[in-house]
Amino acid sequence: MAVSYMDFTAADVQFFDDVQNNRLFTRNNQNYINVLGRNQLNTLGNVSLLDIYLSNEKVVEPHIHQNATELVYCISGSAVVSLMNPFTKEIINLPITPGQVANVPQGWWHYEIANEDDTHLLAVFDAPYPQVILGSDILRLTPANVLAHTYCLNEEMVKDTLAPITSSVFIGPEDECSNRYAPIDNQTNPIHHQDYSPSINQSHYQAAPYPATYNQSSYYVNQAPVRQSYRNYSYPYQGNHSSQ
Repeated sequence: MAVSYMDFTAADVQFFDDVQNNRLFTRNNQNYINVLGRNQLNTLGNVSLLDIYLSNEKVVEPHIHQNATELVYCISGSAVVSLMNPFTKEIINLPITPGQVANVPQGWWHYEIANEDDTHLLAVFDAPYPQVILGSDILRLTPANVLAHTYCLNEEMVKDTLAPITSSVFIGPEDECSNRYAPIDNQTNPIHHQDYSPSINQSHYQAAPYPATYNQSSYYVNQAPVRQSYRNYSYPYQGNHSSQ
């Protein structure tokens, strides 16, 4: 892959990085995401990845990458990668186990659900700075009165329902959720579906307090790499948070 932006004679040229040092998001010690992009490894070219660890039934929340295709590779455990085909309006559930992949075309709504503990996924993108639109941000930032009016809903019920979503979720549900709600029914939960089918960014803001943590400064932002400081990696958040 050609790397036309890189001066390979520069003093800060990089050929190695430890992904485990690049924490993007932490739900708990079993559910977290590491990141690698051009801001961590400046010779990487037009590719990036997320290193994802999930326990049973944890979900990488529904989201869209508006500028990148995502290839999800299962290293250990098992998961279902679900995507909405925008042309047929169907949800496609793709179970993957170690050595198997699921491909999510650019701009398609999708999510991943772990089927067992110690699930380890690698998400590879064909962009150095993949952008993202998170479902949690759509829900919490769209005014409740707009949702209620548009979909003929009770505004107060909408407010009450969405009130717990105070920041970007990334991996859900929160650890306390199982104490409040009954588990998902096995007959309707896409975790248990085996219906494989071969057919197939935004402005800066300060996140509200939340039990989990994420590293804004290492998530993707829609901008060119910054020489000397490669901690400014991609999703559409910038901030002054130090890497974890």
